[in-house]
Amino acid sequence: MGDPIFILLIGMGIVVGGIIVLKLHPVLALLLAAITVALLTPTTAVEQFYLSKGTAAAEAAKLAHKSIGERIATEFGNTCAKIGILIAMAAIIGKSMLDSGSAEKIIRAMLKVTGEKNAPIGFILSSFFLTIPVFVDTVIFLMMPLAKAMGMRLGKNYLLLALSVIAGGVMANSFVPPSPGPLFLVGALNVPIGLMMVCGTLLGLCTITVGYFIAKWLNNKMPIPLRDAPDARLEDIAAIANKSDKDLPALAFAVLPAAFPLITICIRSAVEAFSKPNVPLTNSDFLNGVMQVVLFFGDKNIALFMGAIFALLILAYQKKSDKSSITVFVQNALMTGGGIILITAAGGAFGGMLQQTGISARIADMTKDYQMALIPLAFFITAIVRTAQGSATVALITASGILAGMAQNANLGFHPVYLCLAIGAGAKLIPWMNDAGFWIMCKTSNLTEQEAMKTIAPMQSLMGLSGLILTMIAAHFFPMV
Repeated sequence: MGDPIFILLIGMGIVVGGIIVLKLHPVLALLLAAITVALLTPTTAVEQFYLSKGTAAAEAAKLAHKSIGERIATEFGNTCAKIGILIAMAAIIGKSMLDSGSAEKIIRAMLKVTGEKNAPIGFILSSFFLTIPVFVDTVIFLMMPLAKAMGMRLGKNYLLLALSVIAGGVMANSFVPPSPGPLFLVGALNVPIGLMMVCGTLLGLCTITVGYFIAKWLNNKMPIPLRDAPDARLEDIAAIANKSDKDLPALAFAVLPAAFPLITICIRSAVEAFSKPNVPLTNSDFLNGVMQVVLFFGDKNIALFMGAIFALLILAYQKKSDKSSITVFVQNALMTGGGIILITAAGGAFGGMLQQTGISARIADMTKDYQMALIPLAFFITAIVRTAQGSATVALITASGILAGMAQNANLGFHPVYLCLAIGAGAKLIPWMNDAGFWIMCKTSNLTEQEAMKTIAPMQSLMGLSGLILTMIAAHFFPMV
């Protein structure tokens, strides 16, 4: 009964069956699955999970003996701590940019550069390069309103535009430092960060090309229209699309709500990645003071909060709204964001309960003696752990922990950077309902759960598989040893 694989299957059945068959709200299905998984998990497994994370024995025992409700609430809260403010502020930014005409202004400027035919290419490249220094969730939050505005303007291809935003973001998040996952890998496998950035960018560009063609095929096979949503009513988007340029914000102001957080987060990420602890950034006290201010605003929560303030100021100026109408506007935006926060946090709670079963260690034990070439082994271990418990980060850590020793003891015929790339590719398989990111993508794009499983999941998985194939080809022809 306490086998993690068995518990995983029970949890999967409850989530998928609850949402698709019983039509339960995702929050209820995910929490029900989390409770069931927690009930089936022995206390000893939970204690071992905390010990494996480096927790002291006494503290691990204390945490393991918390009530199931407390453990679920803790994981729920941990997820909220990571994404709660981000989602709330991004909801305000997205709705404000749509209603003020800022999104429409940016779309018109982009079309002048790419043309209508190549608009999705502009989206996928923008999403990819923006995600390198910025969290993928943030980029999706900021770009999805633009995809909706572009979908309304073109009158077609909304699914292609939404999938382009997702494809670019998720692949940069797997391959290119200073994104958190790749940054962890270069440390764990002792790979130079510069080499990982170059190789990750090249592989990322190849895999998003694959993703683009998959998205085009999916768009042709099952075109999904832009739908009414509480934060983006079709008639409102259409009315803005028909406005003249003089009735829209200036381009500099239109991009400010998105550009400010992106730039400040980029600067903070660069400083954290390349600066030395307790060493001044410059020899000038004045410049150091200025940088401290910039770094303060580069915190992702502060940056998104400031972006929301700028977005509301532009909206108020464009609509000449009074204070009471702005209050109602913010309330409506937060209602939408609140729903996403609850679903995402419930997904985090379910994923957290799965991790406490010891599923990662179980899979590691199952594969420790499996004699296979290291690159596909790295990919498949990561893919199995990712699919099983939902967290790409946990999958990366698990795979790197297994393979670091193997890589050091084996006589590798290729540079370890290829192992990092294979692990990153494996982290894309298979996104489903135990993944908080899946819910963010699903709800911001207004896809149903079934549509997301038929589009986002296969696209990401096929991009990951293409990443494995390309990594193996590159390691064979350019081993760098």
